[in-house]
Amino acid sequence: MAEYHYVRKTIRWGGKRYEVRGRTEAEALENLSELLSALREGRQIRSGDTLVEIWYQEWKRVYKVPSDLTRKSLKLYDEKYGKYIGPTIGYMRLRDVRDIHLQSILNDQRGMSFSHVTKLRMVMQEIFHQAYRSRLIAFDPSDGLKLPKNEKRSHRSITDEERTHILEVASYHPSGLWVLLILYTGLRPGEAAALQWKDIDFDQNEIHVYKAIESGTSTIKTPKTPAGIRDIPMRKDLRQLLWNSRGDPFSLLFPTRKGTIRSPTSVWKLWNSFAKELDLHMGAEEQDGKIVHHAIAPDLTLYCLRHTFCTDLQRAGVAINIAKELMGHSSIAVTADIYTHRNLSILHQNISRLDSLDSGILRGNAQF
Repeated sequence: MAEYHYVRKTIRWGGKRYEVRGRTEAEALENLSELLSALREGRQIRSGDTLVEIWYQEWKRVYKVPSDLTRKSLKLYDEKYGKYIGPTIGYMRLRDVRDIHLQSILNDQRGMSFSHVTKLRMVMQEIFHQAYRSRLIAFDPSDGLKLPKNEKRSHRSITDEERTHILEVASYHPSGLWVLLILYTGLRPGEAAALQWKDIDFDQNEIHVYKAIESGTSTIKTPKTPAGIRDIPMRKDLRQLLWNSRGDPFSLLFPTRKGTIRSPTSVWKLWNSFAKELDLHMGAEEQDGKIVHHAIAPDLTLYCLRHTFCTDLQRAGVAINIAKELMGHSSIAVTADIYTHRNLSILHQNISRLDSLDSGILRGNAQF
């Protein structure tokens, strides 16, 4: 990936902060001078002559900050713009940007994750779509951008061996109940962290899910979509484990040591602690308290537990529309993406069902 260097200049005018960039000191000063002239003369800086850098700041201030985006989402825009877009075209005028400039930015991300490149394209499209809708430019250079070859990573189900070790470690590890809850209910980590004991309905044998930790914060909010609000029946073993650990109705199931809601970082520490113990349990080599040879698979992540719950539903013959409700998916297409993963045992089970439809196909002395 190409590395870009630029010079940044900032000023404050009329209570607002403006920033320009250039590939050299001279270019940055020239852009700053032009901006100052426009501000002094009262010329409209929202035009095709506006630098991409200035437009990004104005676009974010007007169209993104007032919207109901989380701090994590706003940070994503700054990260994609600041690392990849600004250093390459921030010094350019909006009207001078062409599709080849934006496509080159994407092409430099070849081999990166599918999630990264799709989000980068999304940010560029949003920036220039609005510039076009605002009639600052005559055409939209982000229209028709193609994704480069990249790695589309997906979560997987745990193997039988991993399941055996996970269950054994969960029986004694401090994070064990939390891990089993996700494995047996498919809850998202943020949903599990927001649970209070009053949400565990032992009378109805259900877990009521109607809140989650807001992404990137420690704030509890309702789920992003109505599909996230759901009731999940408890498996017998999980119900017993929860019953044995039950606490005050308004206390959290998995609080910090101070009894407060867990931050996203704290949530991941639960998994990292469990994963390290799991690694050792599976045969990892440790020296001076540090693992030197891992036994755990590098692609075994926390979300594999949620994914496994969905594939367990598939193996049990649960209809996909029911699985969608239990997983809290807003679209059945998301559930289908998991249900359609190739599984030979399920294929054999379903083909064997055909045998029972007509056991008399071969009659008499028919031979093949």
